[in-house]
Amino acid sequence: MSLFPGEHLDVLITQDQIRLKVQQLGVKIRADYGEKEIILVAVLKGSYLFVADLARELGLNVKIEFCQVSSYNEGKSSTGVVQIRKDLDINIEGRDVLIIEDIVDTGLTLKFLKEMFEVRRPSSVKVCTLLSKPEARTHDSLVDYVGFEIPNEFVVGYGLDYGERFRTLPYIAILRDSS
Repeated sequence: MSLFPGEHLDVLITQDQIRLKVQQLGVKIRADYGEKEIILVAVLKGSYLFVADLARELGLNVKIEFCQVSSYNEGKSSTGVVQIRKDLDINIEGRDVLIIEDIVDTGLTLKFLKEMFEVRRPSSVKVCTLLSKPEARTHDSLVDYVGFEIPNEFVVGYGLDYGERFRTLPYIAILRDSS
C-alpha cells in the first residue's frame, strides 16, 4: 500500500463484511427479479470489483455492460459537472437494467445516468450501490439496493480510488490527512 507522507488509512468496512453484504444483495436482487435476465451496468472505474462479485452471486442470467462518467476529475469532491467518458455498447430498450455504483454521495452522477437511460426506454431501471453517503446528498436519488450507509468521509479501496491509487485494497478505508 503506497501512502504519501501525511496520509493515513482507517479501515471502515472489512473484506469479510463486504463479502457477506455482496452475498446478501445477490439474494435480494435475484428474489426481486426472479429468473429474468438483468443487464448490470457497471459505472467505471470504481464499481468493477463490486460488479464482478455481485454478478457471480446473481448466477447465469446476467449480462454485464460498462459505462464511464465522471464528476470528480482528480480531487476529493465533485466538480458539479458530469462528463460521459464511455457510453453503453448495447441497446437497453425493453430490458431490465440495474445500475451498479460503487458509491452514491451527492447523487448527481446517479441522477444523470438514470435520466440518460430512461429515454432509451428500458423495461426498468434500478440502482444498486455498495456505499451510500446520505449526509452528502444534494440531489434526490432513488437507490433500490444499498450495501452500506457510511459517514460523509472520503473512502478508498475495493475499486474506489484517490488519483488511481488504493483501488486494489480488499476493504474500504477512510483516507485521512494526518497533518
